[in-house]
Amino acid sequence: MKNIDGLIESARELSERGFSRGEIADELNVSRETATWLVERSGEAASTTTEPSGGPHDIHVDWSALGRDSARLSYTGMAMADLLSKQGESVDLTVGIEKAGAPLATVVARELDTDIAAYAPRKHQWEEGDIEELEGTFSQNFAEIRGRECYVVDDTITSGTTMRETIGGIKNRGGEPVACVVLVDKQGIESIDGVPVYSLIQAIRVGNGDDE
Repeated sequence: MKNIDGLIESARELSERGFSRGEIADELNVSRETATWLVERSGEAASTTTEPSGGPHDIHVDWSALGRDSARLSYTGMAMADLLSKQGESVDLTVGIEKAGAPLATVVARELDTDIAAYAPRKHQWEEGDIEELEGTFSQNFAEIRGRECYVVDDTITSGTTMRETIGGIKNRGGEPVACVVLVDKQGIESIDGVPVYSLIQAIRVGNGDDE
């Protein structure tokens, strides 16, 4: 997937498979607005343009070279765990944000010797309209949140909305988020609601591309 046409085709395929636009955003590591634009553009009868004219400003992150190989994924998770290793002495739980954050969180939890929980954000249910009307959920197949200090793990921060939602969900369950870690941060966020955020890579857009 090297250009906009590839992203549009991927969005089309995912949409035809029944993925919501929020799930498409998650799969392609783009914002919900970008996912909507890609799906709508995929429905155009004829489009051979490779430049996203009039499209949203976003950065697509393809980390599949890491995700498709268990050894690479493990090394990546170990590096993320190292960023968190000095952030709390009483932390005994790692929360992975589904879908892509969960396998990374598994490695982090193993490295830091914590239990693991999984959170499905509300964007997975989102198709259009007000996302605030939806609700994320913690999986009952994993550890409980209440009364525990925890780390939060995801693959990418695009706007920070999902991470903020997860932090809020943990607090509402009686947990205490101590620190967050992601593979890639598109916003350069240092903290969310007082919780520090660490990233292996920061990808910051410079300018708006109008001069090119």
